[in-house]
Amino acid sequence: MIRTLALTHLHEVVTDIPLQDIRPEDYAWMWVDFNAPTEEESALLTTYFHFHPLAVEDCLHVLQRPKLDNYEDLQFFVLHAIDPETLQVEEVDLFLGQDLLVSFHSKELEEVDEAWKEIIQHAHDRKIWSRGPVSCAYNVMDKLVDKYFPGVFTIEDELAELENRGSKESVDDLMRQVFELRGRLLKLRRTVVPMRDLLYRVVNSQHVQSSTEHKVYFGDIYDHLLKLTDMIEADREMTADLRDSYISLNSNRMNAIMKTLTVITTVFMPLTLIAGIYGMNFTNMPELGWKYGYPAVLVLMFALAVGMVLWFQRRGWFK
Repeated sequence: MIRTLALTHLHEVVTDIPLQDIRPEDYAWMWVDFNAPTEEESALLTTYFHFHPLAVEDCLHVLQRPKLDNYEDLQFFVLHAIDPETLQVEEVDLFLGQDLLVSFHSKELEEVDEAWKEIIQHAHDRKIWSRGPVSCAYNVMDKLVDKYFPGVFTIEDELAELENRGSKESVDDLMRQVFELRGRLLKLRRTVVPMRDLLYRVVNSQHVQSSTEHKVYFGDIYDHLLKLTDMIEADREMTADLRDSYISLNSNRMNAIMKTLTVITTVFMPLTLIAGIYGMNFTNMPELGWKYGYPAVLVLMFALAVGMVLWFQRRGWFK
């Protein structure tokens, strides 16, 4: 589906104009949104708008890293939208010209719809009117970045909960959850960091068609991305600390188990030796014919076991 939004020189908002009926001289600027387009509609990027073939190729092929490419009369942005629940990434492409914004996304996105409605509602504002397509591009970027926060907040809540119940679950389950959270943080980081670098270029680039006032707004998005980056790095450090803590806890538990088994084995070693000697049943073993041989050996074995346990306790093996 292709939808259009245009602002006349009289500050009137016009929507859903067929592309073939658009005369650029009748409008101050316009926004054309390719919302989950068909193959025939996607072809208009080349046949109607005559965008650079490399930019069109980036739109139609695999997911690209967020970036900014400068062409003669426009800038091409590759942005990422993130589903807060699944962290699934969707690409949003923007072609920003002097009096034209073309957005392209293969799936319907709530963020673009919100920016679209906001522009329609506030298009009569002179600031919006004077900013033109740059204002639309800013709104799209702002909505996309705002949707990053719920995903990060969800992970932070899960980390706090995981830290609180650390002593109630097995180390294997805890480690699995920690590595799952680290994987989700890495997925977020692969989008947030390139988006941060992209907004840094927008704020500091001389090519982007924006004034100082516009760059203030883009700077606000850049600040949000800096905050997101710091939050993600802090969460990654926390997961690393939890991982190390669980590994240490697991090692301590293993050491305690091994110490217990070692004590038991050590106590029974001399008892096993005595039982082995008197279990050989040789004919000439004087103790076998002694009346008190059996109880004497039992007492000896008991005394040895108690003595070794007391000696281990004195050496601090049970602390």
